[in-house]
Amino acid sequence: MKILLATYWSIPHLGGVWNYMVQLKKKLEQLGHEVHMLGYDEDNLNIHMIGSDKKVPRDKLLPLLQAKINKENYPEIYENKLVEYTEFQRYIFELGTAYFGLEDYDLIHTQDVISTACIDRIRPKHVPLVATLHGSVAHEIHHQLTTIHKTPNSYIARAYYDDLEQLGAGTAEKTIVANNWLRNILIDEFKVVEEQIKVLHYGFDTESFIKQMKVKTLITPPKNKKVIIYTGRLTDLKGIKYLLEALGKLKKERQDWVCWIVGSGDGESKLRVKSKVLGLDDYVQFLGKREDVPALLGKADIYVLPTLLENQPLSLIEAQIAGKATIVSEVGGLPEMVQHKVTGILTPPGDSNALFENLNLLLSDEQLRKKLGMNAKKWGMTHWSIDQGMKSLLEVYNEVVSMRKNGDEDDSNNPIH
Repeated sequence: MKILLATYWSIPHLGGVWNYMVQLKKKLEQLGHEVHMLGYDEDNLNIHMIGSDKKVPRDKLLPLLQAKINKENYPEIYENKLVEYTEFQRYIFELGTAYFGLEDYDLIHTQDVISTACIDRIRPKHVPLVATLHGSVAHEIHHQLTTIHKTPNSYIARAYYDDLEQLGAGTAEKTIVANNWLRNILIDEFKVVEEQIKVLHYGFDTESFIKQMKVKTLITPPKNKKVIIYTGRLTDLKGIKYLLEALGKLKKERQDWVCWIVGSGDGESKLRVKSKVLGLDDYVQFLGKREDVPALLGKADIYVLPTLLENQPLSLIEAQIAGKATIVSEVGGLPEMVQHKVTGILTPPGDSNALFENLNLLLSDEQLRKKLGMNAKKWGMTHWSIDQGMKSLLEVYNEVVSMRKNGDEDDSNNPIH
């Protein structure tokens, strides 16, 4: 089959969606399929196909769209700046994708609700559509509307993103989610038909990851100190400020540790300032975006994810495969990934005191720390089998191809149109 993997988000980028797309492309190509990947570029300025020189520039399309979708004709779009930005970005994505053409694909696999809603409007009738949702965009926006996007008319953006979530989650032949947490949100809050949703965990290429853990890295732990590690985006939603607050308390209790914060994001400068204010210069290292995360995990002792909202993070899967004791927030899909005090520790989100106590516990109890790490690896090596994940995904592919084919033969049988 000729398959398009598409996302509204920028690619390549730091995060689970991109890593999932890369891994999926590799496995599908090993099985003989032709796979392309499409999305915004790293600067969110152009629609591009990875591996191709072809791009559709945003600045060429935006004036045309602004002339057509102007404030006089569509005043509701301009009532909220976030809604205005997203509307134009998704129309640009839609036009850019149409420019590349979709007629020759046997299947399109989108990675978020926005790209799904866009591509459904322009896909040829014979091309089936599968959507994998890596989280709830609406729930993330709900949080951001109380922080970075807070305005007197935030309710407009909330309603807009709720509608977009319902549209994008309900428009493909099959919508794949990683856990029951997201499944229940889509069914209960956004009224997606239950039969449309497939709970299917991501497969993970454990063999390649273990090889990458053995690659040499110049970053080494200080002598006689344990390493606490966070890997991921540096954004408000990840709750890293609570980690820093917990580390500030930990420093007063003991000094036999360092913390590596690996990743980048728009919250980095504030986090660096907070770390300095808390007197953590000698304890916390901001390592930035790196290509040697597996090797860094291999040198760490404790993985921590203090997030406020999460679906199924790749960083936690990696920590489990690396055999690390983990401390993660008890939110979203994380309780379906970590069994408390068996394969890791669940901690209340936004509670720096509880996080401090759990970090102190694992630093103090080597036997518990090693037990949690061994249990996590044993569970992860079985649960995240990429072969089983690919087998289940291909079953979905074959199902939607059959659905679309039957729908072409008899439009009355088509569940979408």
